[in-house]
Amino acid sequence: MPAYDFRCPSCDRVFELTRALSDSSDVRCPNCGGATKRVFTPVGVVFKGSGFHNTDYKARPNNEESSPSGKDSCPSAGGSACTGCPAAE
Repeated sequence: MPAYDFRCPSCDRVFELTRALSDSSDVRCPNCGGATKRVFTPVGVVFKGSGFHNTDYKARPNNEESSPSGKDSCPSAGGSACTGCPAAE
């Protein structure tokens, strides 16, 4: 069950309460018994690795070292190479 933060507007106390997702009953402050409001806090998310816009669509340098230019660099150079492969030429 998830834990939620609640704040009492009367006494300004913040407390955490574990509730079921289906529980929609009103929550009372344990300090003064007043009605409370749920506090929403942002969750810090860090996207790392392949599959995200920054890593997949980032401009890549055109280095001649990174592009294969000879038949030795293709793993299928000994057999039938695909069309568009430098080994097929």
